[in-house]
Amino acid sequence: MSNTLTGALIIGQSGGPTAVINASAQGVIQTALKADCITCVLGAAHGIKGVLEDKLYDMGQESPAELDLLQFTPSSALGSCRYKLADPDQDDTDYKRILETFQKHDVRYFLYNGGNDSMDTCNKISKYMQKVGYECRIIGVPKTIDNDLNGTDHCPGFASAAKYIATTCAEVWHDAHVYDTGMVTILEIMGRHAGWLAGSAALASLAGCGPDLIYLPETDFDLTDFLDDVGRVYRNTGNCLVAVSEGIHHANGQFVSEAKTSATDGFGHAQLGGLASQLADAVKMETGAKVRGIELSLLQRCGSHVASRTDIDEAYLAGKAAVEAAISGVTDKMVAFQCDRENGYRCETVLQPLDIVANIEKKVPREWINASGNGVEQPFIDYVLPLIQGEANGPKENALPRFARLKKVLAK
Repeated sequence: MSNTLTGALIIGQSGGPTAVINASAQGVIQTALKADCITCVLGAAHGIKGVLEDKLYDMGQESPAELDLLQFTPSSALGSCRYKLADPDQDDTDYKRILETFQKHDVRYFLYNGGNDSMDTCNKISKYMQKVGYECRIIGVPKTIDNDLNGTDHCPGFASAAKYIATTCAEVWHDAHVYDTGMVTILEIMGRHAGWLAGSAALASLAGCGPDLIYLPETDFDLTDFLDDVGRVYRNTGNCLVAVSEGIHHANGQFVSEAKTSATDGFGHAQLGGLASQLADAVKMETGAKVRGIELSLLQRCGSHVASRTDIDEAYLAGKAAVEAAISGVTDKMVAFQCDRENGYRCETVLQPLDIVANIEKKVPREWINASGNGVEQPFIDYVLPLIQGEANGPKENALPRFARLKKVLAK
């Protein structure tokens, strides 16, 4: 494959948004716009759906000032989707349509910004294009607040969500200690199979106001043990703050959440929710205490007002590195982070094969969880703490955050 490949580039965003996913898009767009071999930079409307529907935005028509604001703008500026491509050997209809769009716009670079399922999409498209002999360099740009992507030290988006969770946990702790009557507070935090987010609540302990108990999906959940833990803390202190991952499960693998069968997303994953109120009812019945169940829900993934500067910078770096890798001749890879925490904190990008990333979840090491399964150990804190450093300090307008306002001009 020749290193010089001239043509258009498509950037798409997929899966659940984060506070910094647009910083990665900014890294891709601004780097690509400066590249001589890239003739046009196109943003896919709602991820791969935009490619299938030929709904692509001409990013060269956007104001540079608005593109600069992407780093401070939460959610997915180009629009997202949860769309599962079929196995091309079983049904290649979507792939033929994607190829038609690529050929129409002379797309030679395709970058997809997302998590596990998005890397699966990226991998399938990459393999199909190789099979049919269409030269297109395909790179995955990592994103997920769940921090469960295989092959990378951590994922852009996780640190800002972790910082939001720790900050909120500390704030709730203070509110829960206002009265002398005591209270049990249960915070439900995102995380289907990996407990990185719920574990991050422990960072609030560095400020002296962290959760008393933390439960992650890496260990089996037992309601009797849970009620014993909460009752013990409540009796000893008069208050109890609990951080629990939405994905905690019984020993038989069933989710504890009563909402486990309510719905699924496009990839067949259970849509979880209602766990905090369910556990709150059980605690109230057992202890008679005043109990509040709080579901952080979407707030933890869109809280850009407390975003980590480190996270923003690394998200931008991932997008920039993806373009540079593709231009240099690389394809079929995902940008990943390799970090050193021994003497300070250093992070650099590396490239991982899409095959080892797609549909593989990275979980919290068991040794980072305490023996009782109701808290995390110091190595977890040491891992996360460097990632949440620095403030976003985005611009304000009328005392409110000023987010990017894209024109979204459709390409012809």
